[in-house]
Amino acid sequence: MSRKGNCLDNACIESFFGHLKSESIYLESPKNYEHLKIIIKDYINYYNNDRMQIGLNKMTPIEYRRHYEKTAFL
Repeated sequence: MSRKGNCLDNACIESFFGHLKSESIYLESPKNYEHLKIIIKDYINYYNNDRMQIGLNKMTPIEYRRHYEKTAFL
């Protein structure tokens, strides 16, 4: 933890939070904290299981992991 911080260190998570806010939170306007937790949980499930990503060869993160786990042991 002694090295100088770099803005690129947080790029992946900042991108995820940007997508989370623009694709779910801003659209639904949560009424309270419990509703916000449900929105976030649902979005994480959607992001991992249904949302295709260009950087993952148009696969979802779960599909990408399964595909490359199979090919890694060949």
